Amino acid sequence: MRRTALTTIAVLCAGGAVAAGTGVTAARTSDAPAHAATGWTQVGDDMRSGISGLAVTSSRGGAYRAVIALDNKRRGENRIARLTYSADGSGRTATVRPLEWNGGAEPIDLEALEAVPGTSDEYLAVASRGIVYHLQATDDGSAVEVRDLSPLPAIGQGDNFESFTLVSRHGKLAAVWADRGEGEDRPATLYAAPLSFNTYGESVFGAVTKAVYHAPYPSGDVRHASDLSVTDSGRLLIASASDQGDDGPFDSAVSDAGSVTLDRSGRVRLTVAKSPGILRKFKGYKVEALDCVSGSGTAVLGTDDENAGGAVTTARICH
Repeated sequence: MRRTALTTIAVLCAGGAVAAGTGVTAARTSDAPAHAATGWTQVGDDMRSGISGLAVTSSRGGAYRAVIALDNKRRGENRIARLTYSADGSGRTATVRPLEWNGGAEPIDLEALEAVPGTSDEYLAVASRGIVYHLQATDDGSAVEVRDLSPLPAIGQGDNFESFTLVSRHGKLAAVWADRGEGEDRPATLYAAPLSFNTYGESVFGAVTKAVYHAPYPSGDVRHASDLSVTDSGRLLIASASDQGDDGPFDSAVSDAGSVTLDRSGRVRLTVAKSPGILRKFKGYKVEALDCVSGSGTAVLGTDDENAGGAVTTARICH
């Protein structure tokens, strides 16, 4: 396998201790063309460090700050963290700082995360069974507080959610999410609905629109929707991933899957392409986090590669 540029990883534990590795060389690479991101940066090397959701909070040049979700299930394991990622000419570095989870029971299997538009410290996180957590970061940035939790509307039989995003247009807000699907016989079900918050911070969903999505790639043990994001122009991008067990092999792609529009009255329209176009393939990785950075055309992607940990990269696919 090809060897990528110098990588530095630093994982900061909640108690403040630092475990760092420098000069770590990533062995796995994307099959992206030369103009795309050329490699991945590890953010952990075990089952507890994979990225299941990601919300970019700021970007400058090749440097990104984000909040990430982790799908850990045991009591006391990290559920949410801050990620600092740099991909400039001198190499790629990533630092993860765990955040405390306050104000409610720790979620089981947190799979998606999105920043609330118009705020600098609020997020919506979604667990696999469809529970939505409205979170707010504390003033000192060391923890998140649960403001409210509620179920997603219109949950279908057997739904397992790994993706969630928010769309803001004309002062209105909409949510888009998906059941991941499983294999050839169960495509993903996409959902979209207007969203607002009442004075208590509770999520209030409007009428739900649904559509079916079948990933063009990969095949086999595929999760048709492992995450999704909507570009500034309203294009719907969907990550899909194949998972054959905790040791892989893994395979992923991001596809141009359709569009989402939100008009001035708050009405949502969800359109799925008849033939989704594959934007990028990522062989050897299980992409579970995708966030288009507004105004840049760039997506930040994260993986949950089970026993191999997690990794992060960027790709210019959000035009």
